[in-house]
Amino acid sequence: MSAKITPNLWFDTEAEEAAHFYLSVFKNSRIVNVTHYTEAGPRAAGTVLTVEFELDGQRFVGINGGPQFTFDEAVSFQISCESQDEVDYYWQAVVRRRGGGAVRLAQGPVRPVLAGGADRDGGGVR
Repeated sequence: MSAKITPNLWFDTEAEEAAHFYLSVFKNSRIVNVTHYTEAGPRAAGTVLTVEFELDGQRFVGINGGPQFTFDEAVSFQISCESQDEVDYYWQAVVRRRGGGAVRLAQGPVRPVLAGGADRDGGGVR
């Protein structure tokens, strides 16, 4: 059964770039569909409107809604990790590569969790 709720991540123009970045980080991920603005606008025909993608089975939609919609740290991903090696992988893949802010490692009740700061686009990785 597929999930009934799909998070939508709003961007000015960066939805496709963000989707490809996240696909490079998370294994078992893919682009599902890309839609484009038509002559009806409000953006130039052919400009990416939405990018539907899956990250390890979790579906998302990236929407290029215009400059009033900016991706920021109000959106964060909590990534449950099984080992320190996995925490280190996400640290390298997301924080260092994206030029993110401070990230702290939090030891959860069951397993380590990568937690904290904003990535280059302003979104958080938690």
